[in-house]
Amino acid sequence: MVDTRDIDVTCQALSSMYGVRRFEASPARHRMRIDQQQLAPTAALHEFDCVMRLDAEAGPLGAYFFGQMLAGRMTFDRKGATRVYGPGDVFLAAQPDRGYDARLEDSRHRWAAVDQSLLHEVADAAPGSRQRAIQITGFEPTSAQAAELWRTTFAYVYDTFAAGTPTSPLLARQAARLLAATALEVFPSTAALEPTAADRRDAHPAAVRRAIRFIDDNAHLDIAVADIAAAAFVSIRALQLAFRRHLDLTPTAYLRRVRLEQAHRALTAADPATTKVAEIAARWGFVSHSRFSAHYRDVYGVTPTATLRSADPARRSSEKSLDRDV
Repeated sequence: MVDTRDIDVTCQALSSMYGVRRFEASPARHRMRIDQQQLAPTAALHEFDCVMRLDAEAGPLGAYFFGQMLAGRMTFDRKGATRVYGPGDVFLAAQPDRGYDARLEDSRHRWAAVDQSLLHEVADAAPGSRQRAIQITGFEPTSAQAAELWRTTFAYVYDTFAAGTPTSPLLARQAARLLAATALEVFPSTAALEPTAADRRDAHPAAVRRAIRFIDDNAHLDIAVADIAAAAFVSIRALQLAFRRHLDLTPTAYLRRVRLEQAHRALTAADPATTKVAEIAARWGFVSHSRFSAHYRDVYGVTPTATLRSADPARRSSEKSLDRDV
């Protein structure tokens, strides 16, 4: 975290974090605060509070920076195309290989920094096939509904992970993939999101069977849809189509079902005196306690807390001993 009124500290922070090569700031009032949280190796969360007028020239940042304005005003100039953003606006601030000029006026905003490799991971082609580089091609969301999707998703991820509270790597990497997938839905890009003719041909039951075997064997690991598709030897789009066609659910929903079953088994076998529901939920990839409880109640008819309270290892051990004596 950086919180300073020192112009030299500001210069160093802007240069190291955002590739700023030149800047001018109003000397009369000056304060800058930056909170940065690494979500995963390929994604990070930033909050930037700039109480001043700041003009900056920056070089390429090596990642996509998706922004959301909270207060103030920000002006970007990218190759002569000038855009002005205010509170509530969602936008692409920086591309991996291009610099930019920016003017910040008492601006408070948040970034999601996403590596291009993560975009490829969530929109991968069929294993072994050649895929053109995925690029975000526009600076604004494709619609008002798309912008709202970003605001909702980003708020969920930011509020859950930016506080710096320790969370499992499984949950953090899932959140990073969620941001990347949402970015591809929200902003115009070169990614092909609709199934192709080859995807429809590959969406057969054998792909589903291979995917199910892989999920059943690896649900305890940090696996993504791209990993499941690779194990099934099809593209992500073909895998999603195959699951909808033959099981009427998504690969992610099936993975959640398997993890929910494992969490149920863990709850029934746990000692309620030393175990918390949240610990088991996090172990199996459920970041939201309320969502975990809702899914659990839908499937098992009781809350996970009720299952844990009814789990009594000492009583079960005694009952098993009684059965042997009889």
